[in-house]
Amino acid sequence: MTASLSPDSLARKDTLNRLLALALERGALKYGDFTLSSGKQSRYYFDGRLLSLDPEGAYLISQALLPLLQQARAQAVGGLTLGADPIVAAVALASHQAKSPIPGFIVRKEAKGHGMRQGIEGPLPPQSRVAIVDDVCTTGGSLFQAIAAAEAAGCTVVKVLALLDRMEGGSDELRRRGYDFAALLAATSGGEIRVV
Repeated sequence: MTASLSPDSLARKDTLNRLLALALERGALKYGDFTLSSGKQSRYYFDGRLLSLDPEGAYLISQALLPLLQQARAQAVGGLTLGADPIVAAVALASHQAKSPIPGFIVRKEAKGHGMRQGIEGPLPPQSRVAIVDDVCTTGGSLFQAIAAAEAAGCTVVKVLALLDRMEGGSDELRRRGYDFAALLAATSGGEIRVV
């Protein structure tokens, strides 16, 4: 017997299915033969910014991520510039509209060499419970850099999220180190992208 899904679960599934369809429609996800920046070959190419900077894409991403942040009781959401920037902005806006504000922050790749010499931009009080986001998790490098910056600022990372998990070791390493990781989409061993 198959358990029926709750209305919230059905809405989430619908949102993620539409997000995957939109990724194909907007060219954010393409299938074929691609050489990645690492030199590795891939059966697909994913450009998360084509999705997160699209009006409908930003809306769908925020609707899929906001409940996960609320469940984790995150007090702020952020990530490494540039992949996280539009995701952070979309979630912060959606949280305001939902009357449960979750401010955003951006982690610089290098601290500014002038002014306050900040490595993090945005309102991030010490001791905050934070979620770290990125468009893609491959090895987890960008996520780990953002995690390190948030923890150095005195925050506790309560959730780590990606739009796409390439399933190339990053998510396993995040979990091995004790981080609560989730993705909206994931690659199969055959190189197909599916809803998680």
